[in-house]
Amino acid sequence: MTTNIGRFDRNARASIGLLLIAAALFGFIGVWGFAGVIAVATALTGNCPAYQYFRYSTCPAANG
Repeated sequence: MTTNIGRFDRNARASIGLLLIAAALFGFIGVWGFAGVIAVATALTGNCPAYQYFRYSTCPAANG
């Protein structure tokens, strides 16, 4: 599995994912907020299946 998510993208995914999960846990939004788990998982692994499918990368090492 290759890394296709850059540093900024990883940080953004992790932050937004954690905010969505917290909002769902505290009842601010519905259960769809748990979709933040996907964002956190892709941030942790550094690989996005959608990016891979479309042959896109935000990782500088992969672009160079």
